[in-house]
Amino acid sequence: MAMAGAAATGRFLLLSRPSPLRLRLLRAALSTTAPTLAPTTTPAPPPRHELLLERLRLRHLKDASSAGSPNLPPRGKARGGERASQHPQQGKRVEAAESFEELGLGEEVMAALGEMGISKPTEIQCVGVPAVLDGTSVVLGSHTGSGKTLAYLLPLVQLLRRDEAMLGMSMKPRRPRAVVLCPTRELTEQVYRVAKSISHHARFRSTMVSGGTRLRPQEDSLNMPVDMVVGTPGRVLDHIKDGNMVYGDIKYLVLDEADTMFDQGFGPDIRKFLTPLKNRASKPGDQGFQTVLVTATMTKAVQKLIDEEFEGIVHLRTSTFQKRVATARHDFIKLTGAENKLEALLQVLEPSLAKGNKVMVFCNTLNSSRAVDHFLTENQISTVNYHGEVPAEERVENLNKFRKEEGDCPTLVCTDLAARGLDLDVDHVIMFDFPSNSIDYLHRTGRTARMGAKGKVTSLVAKKDVALATRIEEAIKKNESLEALTTNNVRRANNTQSASIKGRTSRSVKTSSALKVVNQKGRRVVLTSKTSRTPPKDTTSTRRRSSPKIQPKATKSTAPRKAKVVKPAKNSVKVPKSKAKPDGRKAKGDILNKLGTKLSVVGFRGRSSGKSVQSS
Repeated sequence: MAMAGAAATGRFLLLSRPSPLRLRLLRAALSTTAPTLAPTTTPAPPPRHELLLERLRLRHLKDASSAGSPNLPPRGKARGGERASQHPQQGKRVEAAESFEELGLGEEVMAALGEMGISKPTEIQCVGVPAVLDGTSVVLGSHTGSGKTLAYLLPLVQLLRRDEAMLGMSMKPRRPRAVVLCPTRELTEQVYRVAKSISHHARFRSTMVSGGTRLRPQEDSLNMPVDMVVGTPGRVLDHIKDGNMVYGDIKYLVLDEADTMFDQGFGPDIRKFLTPLKNRASKPGDQGFQTVLVTATMTKAVQKLIDEEFEGIVHLRTSTFQKRVATARHDFIKLTGAENKLEALLQVLEPSLAKGNKVMVFCNTLNSSRAVDHFLTENQISTVNYHGEVPAEERVENLNKFRKEEGDCPTLVCTDLAARGLDLDVDHVIMFDFPSNSIDYLHRTGRTARMGAKGKVTSLVAKKDVALATRIEEAIKKNESLEALTTNNVRRANNTQSASIKGRTSRSVKTSSALKVVNQKGRRVVLTSKTSRTPPKDTTSTRRRSSPKIQPKATKSTAPRKAKVVKPAKNSVKVPKSKAKPDGRKAKGDILNKLGTKLSVVGFRGRSSGKSVQSS
């Protein structure tokens, strides 16, 4: 009986022997127990839920450490729901790193940065470099001039070097491992120059293939061992078709200015290039490929298209995405329509050139660009052109002339072809023609104040552009996103608002010919007798207007009515016709004061930077 009891006790002790985890918990409980307890007192075992929580905590720590371990290979393609929580999303602040070493870059890449004179990463580089190094397919969104090119090239070069060390991959003819697609030849050359500057230290070979140049030199370059190809989609597809380039080793794909690619008709070429890569990645045992998309703006339509084309891709956006650049000053010059717009441009341009600034003048059309160029040339201002009808080689020459520090062409007259992807040191951007949407406005303004430098933006706003300019001004003052602001959207919103205002004011507007001024958000709206909903019933006047026999005799009575409709506002200043001649440069010294009501400059730093029509 005693043996049976001892056996039973022995079984009980064996079954209740604590595990190492439980021993740690018991020691922690003993350490927190009051010292008055007798040493022979056995503490109560921890509850079961505490043990489960401890196991879950240890498992979570183990998973987190294995995910962040630099010795493990990259996870490859990202899945939207799983990887999105590991990266900062739009609207969240990103902790700025003090150096590139904190981002995980190696010595070779750091040596290249030292030669460039770059020591501190920008916000998009703090976000993008770790994500690309981790093997995540991402969309990098940040304002122009924020360093997006280095944000993907630096980790891309390090990944190429790592693959050589770990996987034994090497350079081969016609088999690049990385491809960077750009929408224009100028952007291709810009990216290629940055890649060449990094390759001096990181020891990799890149080549450029783009339209507008001969195929044979590019063929010879591709027939040599190559790591990275930078080119335009059409020319890259031509070389693939001719057998000068194959897909077999492509592991990294970059689409620079991705929104421009999909907006300007490159979608079919991109899909044609992606199809073989996706087919290869779907095969078992294939390493897959990593995609990096780079953009300064993103409409909802383009974002939807990207999410469909690149399933599970992660969007990384900085706090300045689709917002104004903090170091740029934005001014609007509101034109009434009575002044000479070209003379107004001259008034803005000449003081800027006198300070030694480099100026870009944006126009909406080719005819407008030609008119501006002709007018400035007549006024002894040297210019260079950049638009669609300028041959590609001449565009490159014009950019080189404009880039020269001591060049004789500090003014670039251009269309929106020069608004994206060009890395230029521009002090002042002038919009002779106001854009039709906020996206183009952002791209134009992105030519100045790049990489933290100061800049100035001046817009000549005609009457038809006041509504959109006002909305952009309000968004900039509030530091809000300028996404989806277009002329049509603003016009629809204004029509709805004005309809409600007319409905409220129609009862109070009488049939008198005098003008009535109604305040609407601090702006003046002129209502003439045409806005009256209840015109007087005069059958006699109706007969006279409809009768062709009496109409010539009624010219005296109808003339004053037409003059009343175009009566100027109370505070406006009328300029004599003699002062508005095309050669009005004789009185240029005081023209700004006499046209003060026309050149009303509204600054976006909380104060007015010039004389305005309304003191309010």
